[in-house]
Amino acid sequence: MDRRSFLSTSLAAPLAAQPAPARARPKIACTSFAFHPFNTAGVPDEAIDIIGQTGFEGIELIVNSREQLRDYWTEAKCSELRKRLDRWGLEVAQFILFQPVVEGLTSLDAGERARNLDFFEEGCRLARRMGAPLINIVAPWARELQGPQEYLPRYYDIENPKPGQKFRIEVAASFDWDKLWSAYVATTRECVERAKRHGIKLTIEHHTHTMIHDATSFLLLWNEIRDPALGYNLDVGWTLAQREYPVVAIHKMKRQLMNLHMRDIDGLMRRFPHIGEGVMDFRHIGQTLKQIGYSGFLSLEQDKHPGDMKATAARYLAVMKEALA
Repeated sequence: MDRRSFLSTSLAAPLAAQPAPARARPKIACTSFAFHPFNTAGVPDEAIDIIGQTGFEGIELIVNSREQLRDYWTEAKCSELRKRLDRWGLEVAQFILFQPVVEGLTSLDAGERARNLDFFEEGCRLARRMGAPLINIVAPWARELQGPQEYLPRYYDIENPKPGQKFRIEVAASFDWDKLWSAYVATTRECVERAKRHGIKLTIEHHTHTMIHDATSFLLLWNEIRDPALGYNLDVGWTLAQREYPVVAIHKMKRQLMNLHMRDIDGLMRRFPHIGEGVMDFRHIGQTLKQIGYSGFLSLEQDKHPGDMKATAARYLAVMKEALA
């Protein structure tokens, strides 16, 4: 062996012997609204204790209405809630503004958009106050669309259609997709800038009939803005309801994936039953997240059904620990 070969071999050997650094595993959380309603009365006080007692690592908190934004989420209340969270060692995975709080972000009226941006920024202040790294919103839908129920994303099937009944969404004569998309991109860019002012990032969740209904539409938005402070909140149930396999969506979003909402789904991909009662392949999801090196939160977002929600939350925790092992 000549001198060059000897030195090359000698220097490489210690490097090869070093163990690979351990990857941080994904963390397991639960949404507070698994244990409180989506209305002004829905507050997280008791939910924090339930989620902490169950053994979760994190929690997602939500502002359900503009009235709550003003009347419930005071500085004193935030301080009280932080103490509750600290008692259980719970991290705030992300802070959510429910759709009605910022529904005007898709308005073509500049004044309405500005008012909603101010609501959004107030949410950013609260997120920072609660120690959340992310502010989250479900993508709004165009104000020119109206279905037979108030929350348009939930209108995706007719379980028992009457004779002659048709699936229909009213579309206003003023609907102009190009104009809407252009305004939405500009508004989202402003949301990202406001989030950054408060030292946090923005995640957008996809729902049916909204401006961002799946992973691919989010990528279109991200490519317009191209800011690392904008990320995707992937909901595995809504993904399958849109007939996209969650594992494929995870691979698509591996660079922009910042949070996941986890739920089970029935075999027809129409309803979200209790964890363990549907066909969602949590093991495959867990394997894929480890494969791409994801280390954020996976939060249980369980539709409330008759039955023991505490047992459902405990079962989810056990299922995900096994899936991530």
